[in-house]
Amino acid sequence: MFMNRILTITAILTAALGLEGCVVNPVTGDRELGLVTEASELQLGEQNYFPMQQSQGGVYDVDPELTAYVNEVGQRLAAVSDRPLPYEFVVLNNGVPNAWALPGGKIAINRGLLTELQSEAELAAVLGHEIVHAAARHSAQQMERGMLLQGLVVASAIATSDTGYGDLAVGGASVGAQLINQAYGREAELESDKYGMRYMSAAGYDPQGAVSLQETFVRLSEGQQMDWITGLFASHPPSVLRVQENRRIAANLPQGGEIGADRYQAVLKKTRDAIPAYEAYEEGRKALAEKDTATAVARAETAIGLFPDEANFYALRGDARYMDEEYDMARTNYSSALRRRDDFFYYHLQRGLANRQLGNDDEAVTDLESSLRLLPTAPAHYALGTIAEERGDAERARVHYEAASGGSGDVANAARSSFVRLDIDENPDRYVSRRCDAGSNGNLIVSLRNDTTRALAEIGIVIQYTGNDGRQRAVERRYRRSLASGGIARLDTGLGPYVQGSRCPVSVTSVSLEQ
Repeated sequence: MFMNRILTITAILTAALGLEGCVVNPVTGDRELGLVTEASELQLGEQNYFPMQQSQGGVYDVDPELTAYVNEVGQRLAAVSDRPLPYEFVVLNNGVPNAWALPGGKIAINRGLLTELQSEAELAAVLGHEIVHAAARHSAQQMERGMLLQGLVVASAIATSDTGYGDLAVGGASVGAQLINQAYGREAELESDKYGMRYMSAAGYDPQGAVSLQETFVRLSEGQQMDWITGLFASHPPSVLRVQENRRIAANLPQGGEIGADRYQAVLKKTRDAIPAYEAYEEGRKALAEKDTATAVARAETAIGLFPDEANFYALRGDARYMDEEYDMARTNYSSALRRRDDFFYYHLQRGLANRQLGNDDEAVTDLESSLRLLPTAPAHYALGTIAEERGDAERARVHYEAASGGSGDVANAARSSFVRLDIDENPDRYVSRRCDAGSNGNLIVSLRNDTTRALAEIGIVIQYTGNDGRQRAVERRYRRSLASGGIARLDTGLGPYVQGSRCPVSVTSVSLEQ
């Protein structure tokens, strides 16, 4: 389903990029290239917003008052923007300080950035900045410069720096990841600061909030804090120049306006109070990455004791149990996570994998398919492929293996190998390239290249040729030696004469993988 969506988006953009046009930027008033239509922007944002939320940690739903507050501030700014778009604002359950905008006004801000801000004016500065990125077509401009076209057409697997979840995903989230992970140029950043501050002022906020925000960002960047470097600074690099420009712009805007520090601190209280729990969770995740499962469990239990509403803490304990091959306990923890939050792909995925290990394949299929509806991932597709193959459904297995091979890493490599194993009998010509040349005696020499990742035991070919009597004939030949991955074999067919450069009359009819 998601691959079909990506193909649709690609077709729209391909058609749009084939047209010549010029548009007036709704924010700056400048005339600029307009190859990506507004309809394409809206569709890109709409179709990638949900998968991007999933791959970036999912919605932060344990503090609904905070989400409502962020949306209120965002809509207040959107109401004075220069471009009417269906703006949406979401808070993500992600500890990395970051915020991003998709085309069409789809905007997200991480929990990790909200806890670093000090006032509503600073929040307005962040959201106003992201609104300008969407309103001023900055992502569209990057596409028009060709920076993203290759990625859009290929629709490759995504890998984000914000969270490990993105490394699992295939297909649908790839376009959105490329859009939000592209670093904006200095001009776009200054433009977003400038007009974002104007929106702040028009909405009744003190634009000095943007000045203090950038001053803080510069200090943090000088300190080389890794969480900031992998988050906001990766795509929105701060600079002294931005601080100076913000001061100049603020001096020319109406003085005063709302700061909202007390209100901001009051709304953030629940999330700020939970910071020690999330710090324990991050320590547990780090321990798990180092395969220290005992520490991971201890940190998860500390986090649960401090803030029992957060589903991620139970999933961490489940991941540690899974790593220790205690699959029944892992499943119990993933179920605990799902009772608190059933709209995040990861808990369904992990419970499905645990059920698979326990031999509960029917339950595993239900969980894995639920995870795919939220975010397509290589592990889910691969596990469903293995189940389908064991049940004798080779066609369904091939579909899942092929989808999983769009990712990266060990799972994707295993999926590619499994797909080839099932597909090679029906489509042998996909896996062996051939070339025809004339030998010194004029006979047809066929070169065969192994395009799979495994060694081949045998290759069968058929040569179509016209005999001296004018009749069409088909001759079979076989190469019966081991041919390594990427290896090339030369086969003298004994047939001739062959005219160099003419059509290669060879088709691959069978391929056997070496056991």
